[in-house]
Formats: sequence, C-alpha cells, structure tokens
Amino acid sequence: MRRYFGRKLLIYGLTFFVAATINWMIPRFMPGDPVQSLLSRHQVAPEAVPHLIAYYNALFGLDQPLWQQYLNFWGSLLNGDLGRSVYQSGRPVTEVILAALPYTLGLLIPAILLSWWAGNKFGAIAARRRYLDNAVLPIGYILSAAPYMWLAIMVAWILGSVLRIFPISGGYSYALEPSLTWAFAVDLFAHWVMPFLSLFMVMFGGWAIGMRNMIIYELDADYSRYLDALGAPSGLVRRYAFRNAVLPQVTGLALQLGVIVAGALVTEIVFSYPGLGKLLLAAVQNEDYFLLQGIFLFVIIGTLIANFLVDIAYVLLDPRTRVGMSGGSA
Repeated sequence: MRRYFGRKLLIYGLTFFVAATINWMIPRFMPGDPVQSLLSRHQVAPEAVPHLIAYYNALFGLDQPLWQQYLNFWGSLLNGDLGRSVYQSGRPVTEVILAALPYTLGLLIPAILLSWWAGNKFGAIAARRRYLDNAVLPIGYILSAAPYMWLAIMVAWILGSVLRIFPISGGYSYALEPSLTWAFAVDLFAHWVMPFLSLFMVMFGGWAIGMRNMIIYELDADYSRYLDALGAPSGLVRRYAFRNAVLPQVTGLALQLGVIVAGALVTEIVFSYPGLGKLLLAAVQNEDYFLLQGIFLFVIIGTLIANFLVDIAYVLLDPRTRVGMSGGSA
C-alpha cells in the first residue's frame, strides 16, 4: 500500500509540475500588455508613460527574458510568493486570493458532497420504484445536460427576479459590514442559496442517473440472482448492489472535479459572487498575469488534492483494491 501511494504522489507531483508550467505560459502568450492595461485606467501625462512602463515592468519582473521569468516563477512559488497583482495595484496575489477563497470553498464543498450523496441515494431508490424512475430519468437528463451558466441564469430569474425570494448578486448586502452576527450570517446565507442551488441541481441529476443505471445493472448481475435463489432478504441484496454500484460513482467523482470547479467559477460570475470566479473575470479583463496564475494554481492544487482524497476513499471502500495492493488474491 505504501508503494501504491508513493506512485500516486509521484504522478500527482509530475501532473502539478506540468500544469503549473502551462499555467505560467498561457497568460504570457495572450495578446495584450498588463502594464499598458494598468496605465490606460489612469490619466497619465504622455511624457511620463515611458518612465512608468519601465518602472512597472521592473516592479513586476516583466523586463526580464522569458526563461528568467520562468525560473523566478518557480523560485517565488517554492517560497510561497505568487507575485503582485497588477489589477489590485501591487497587492500580493496570495492576499487577494485568500480573501475570495472562502466564498468559493463555501460554495463548492457543500454542492459537491450533498449532490453526490443525495444523487446516489435518490438514484438507488428510483431504480426500485417505477413511479420515481419515470420522473428521475427525464428530470435527471435535463439537469445533467444543462450548462452551469444557463441554469444559474434561470435560477436567478425565477427565484430572484420573479419570486424575489433571494438577492440576485453579491456575497452579502453592501449595507452590512462582515461580522460574527446573526444578521450578517442570515444575509450571507441568502446570497449563497441561489449559486449553491444552480451547482447542486446540475450535479444531482448526473449522479442520480448514474446510480440508477448502476443499481439496475448490479441487481441483474449473477451474484444478485444467486442470493435471490438462496432466499436472501431483498434488503441484503440491495445493500450489496449499492456497495458495488457506488464504486464507479467514486471514480466518477474524481473525473468530474475539474468540470465542477469550472462550473463554480462560471456560476460565481453570473451571480457576481465574490469568489475566485469573479476574481478570474477581473484578472482576464485587466490582463493581470500574476492574478491569473495564482487563481489557476489554487484550482490545480485543489483539484489534485481532491482527486488524491478520492483515490484514498476508493481504496478504503473496495477491499479488492487492498487485496491487490498487498499481493494477495481475491
């Protein structure tokens, strides 16, 4: 088992290196100049422009050759320094991202875990009840096929504009100051509900359909028929079927994490939610190399960590994997 996880860590380390390198390259091959973009937002005397361009290029390290910038990137990264944001007037990128990160995590973690749990449970129940199955299948296909942005707009229109139940944009009311009070907590929750619902519904539909199909397959497998022939209780057969059906769903969770994170960023943009998605849009609009790098780096690290945790969960859930790693036979 130690060798297995050692290989996994090596693979994840190489993946991080390649992804971080691509992450560094993409902004630098984008059209535009972050320093020119910064100066265009301010009224600057024409004679001062060349001096300011030279100053800011030196400040952000953009006056050096690309190979030197690349080495500086890794040197700074290993020291925990992601550079300074052009868009935020030289504010440290780490500080900017850490201010937005709690909003993204507070949206993603509940949406991922609750949709996975509820979708699997509901799909398993629907596979055994025809009246639920007739409803789950079409609704699940519609939800899983719906783009995150489109569903977010529909949720905002229905619950925000038509019914006026929840506020449409922002993380909290601007009239309130962030504080540890019930009034702020309730307001924060009200702004969180619609972005959460739009993410939850898309993921819920996919998990429900997947589990429904897997349960039907497992209940028709040879071991299920054999247990039925032995007179085993139907509840016992369903429990075995669920345990086998949930394993592909765990694998699917690892494969879907990148898509889920991308969907969260788009959803935040729709609702102007103050997480990494809104920050990413501002970084693109202002050609902020360092902020773009920092945001994608956090996404890469978060996705790799989540995938590694899913790998561990799979080993714990499937005894056949543990037997194979120990060199035994099933």
